[in-house]
Amino acid sequence: MIRNLARSTIIKHAVMITEDSHLSEGWILIEDDRIRLAGFGDLSAELENSLPTACAKDSVTVIDAHGQFVFPGFIDLHTHGAGGSDFMDGTLIAWKTVARTHARFGTTALLATTLASTSADLNKTFNVWKQWQENTADHLDETADGASILGLHLEGPYFAMNQRGAQDPRYIHPPDPDEYLPVMTRHPEVIRWTVAPELSGMETFSQHANAHGILLSMGHTDALYEDTIKAIGMGFCLVTHLYSCMSGVTRKAALRHGGLIETSLIRDDLTVEVIADGRHLPLELLELIWRCKGRDRIVLTTDSMRAAGQDVDESILGSLENGQRVIIRDQVAKLPDETAMAGSIATADRLLRTMIQVPGVSLADAVYMLTRTPARLLGLADQKGAIASGYDADLVFMDQSYQVKRTLVGGKTVYHADDA
Repeated sequence: MIRNLARSTIIKHAVMITEDSHLSEGWILIEDDRIRLAGFGDLSAELENSLPTACAKDSVTVIDAHGQFVFPGFIDLHTHGAGGSDFMDGTLIAWKTVARTHARFGTTALLATTLASTSADLNKTFNVWKQWQENTADHLDETADGASILGLHLEGPYFAMNQRGAQDPRYIHPPDPDEYLPVMTRHPEVIRWTVAPELSGMETFSQHANAHGILLSMGHTDALYEDTIKAIGMGFCLVTHLYSCMSGVTRKAALRHGGLIETSLIRDDLTVEVIADGRHLPLELLELIWRCKGRDRIVLTTDSMRAAGQDVDESILGSLENGQRVIIRDQVAKLPDETAMAGSIATADRLLRTMIQVPGVSLADAVYMLTRTPARLLGLADQKGAIASGYDADLVFMDQSYQVKRTLVGGKTVYHADDA
C-alpha cells in the first residue's frame, strides 16, 4: 500500500525502454523524490487502488506524456559550463545557470568540472561548492530549478604539456603532494580526477586518491601501452575524452608502440568517455569505439564549456577573470588560431541524436551510455540511471525528434518546453 504522502505524481502514456531494450507504453508513480512504481500497459486498477482515499487521489499530480519518450535523466560526468557561465567563475549564480541550462537539455545530474588553473581559482570553486550545499539544504522544500551537482571533477593540472590541448600551459605542472594532499583530505566533494598517469610521482598520487575514493581517469597524456597497463594497476579505470589529447601509435627506434587510444579500445577494464557531438569524432570513429567497447564501457559526455546552450561566436574557456578567449566555429569551440578544440558546446540531447546515427547503436544503447554507465562509474547504479522502484525520480521527456520537452529532477519539473 502506498503511503499517503504530500507529493505524488503519476506519469501516464509514456513510451519507455523495456528490460529487453524494446519500446513500450507505460506509467510511473512518483512519491516525493523517488520512483515508487513503474509498469507497462494501461494505468492499472491496482495502481489507482493504491491511492487510498479520494482526498489522496485529488492531491496527485497527473502528467500525460501523450506518447513522448520518457527516459532516465542523463548524467554528465564532464562539463565545465553552459548558458554563458562556467563552474570556475566563482559564483553561486554561475553554478545555478549551468545547472538550469543543462536541465533544459535532459541532464539531471552532473559533475562540475575544473580546468588547470591558479590555486586561487580552484579555492573559489571549493568555496562555491560549500555555498551550493548550504543553498540546497536551505531549500529542500522549494521547487528545484536545475540539474543536481553530484561533486567535482578536477581536470588537471598534472598533464603532459604537449597533450594540453586548450588547457592553459601556465598552470600545468607535475604532481605536487603539498598541493594535492590538502585537496584530497579537505574536499570529499572531489570524486573524479583526470591526470596523465605516466608523470613522475603518479604512483604516490594514485595511492592517496584511491584511499579517498576518487575515480581516477587518464587524460591529456602521452601514456603508451606499458604506461597504461601500469596505470590500471594503480587504480585508473576511466579514459577522459577518448582520442582527444592523448597518445596513439608511436614509433621508437623503428618499433611501433600502442598508445592510450589503442590500449583503451582493447582493454575491458577501461571505460572510455566519448564526446559524441559529431565534431570531436566522426561517425566512423564512433563506430569503431562502439564495436570495441559496447555500451557497458562507453560513457557519453559533453565536455561542454560556457557557450553550450547559447548562440554566440566567441566565448571564454575557464573563469571570466583568468580564462582564455575561444571562438565558436562549425558547432564546436576552438582556440582563436583553430589549432585545437576548446571543449564543446554540446548538450546531452545532442549526444543521443549523434549516437543513434552510428551503425549498430540502438536508442536503448544510446540512453544506456548516458544513464546506466555513468551511474555505475559513480557507484550510484542502485539510485540513478533507471526507471524502477526506489530510484531517484530523475526523468527526461523527449519527442519523436529527440528534443527535450520536460525534465524532472527529484520528481519536480525543472524544465517544461511549454513554459520556456
